[in-house]
Amino acid sequence: METITIQERAAQIGQEAVSDWVEVSQEMIDKFADATGDHQFIHVNPQMAAVTPFGGTIAHGFLTLSLMPLLSSKTDLPQIAGVRMGVNYGGNKVRFLTPVRSGKRVRGRFKLLELIEKRPGQWQQTSEYTVEIEGEDKPAMIAEWISQLFI
Repeated sequence: METITIQERAAQIGQEAVSDWVEVSQEMIDKFADATGDHQFIHVNPQMAAVTPFGGTIAHGFLTLSLMPLLSSKTDLPQIAGVRMGVNYGGNKVRFLTPVRSGKRVRGRFKLLELIEKRPGQWQQTSEYTVEIEGEDKPAMIAEWISQLFI
């Protein structure tokens, strides 16, 4: 895999990377429900969810948000040389715009907004993370997400 320096990454502000498509299966939704304890019927009961405005089961919003690492790994973004670890710092905003129906495919769109050195060896990266649904006009979610990179 290609690597770049943190300074080269900082020079990519405004650039965007797009992931491959990933299916959000009912099995994925069920496992997320088990992991989080959120078994609301709109996620796990196809018969009951079919009579809602969604017309079937939908992914949890937090499942959509948590697909960030998977979708990011499916882009052509190069690795940053020397990163020992990266951690989530939080979000400035997160909006769930369109539900992701079970069986739909999604992809991530990542745009680097800011990358600054907070202290020697610790960088703060702010990115716009958009989850698109194949065949849908509106995205599932848009977030401004902050992570910390330690070099």
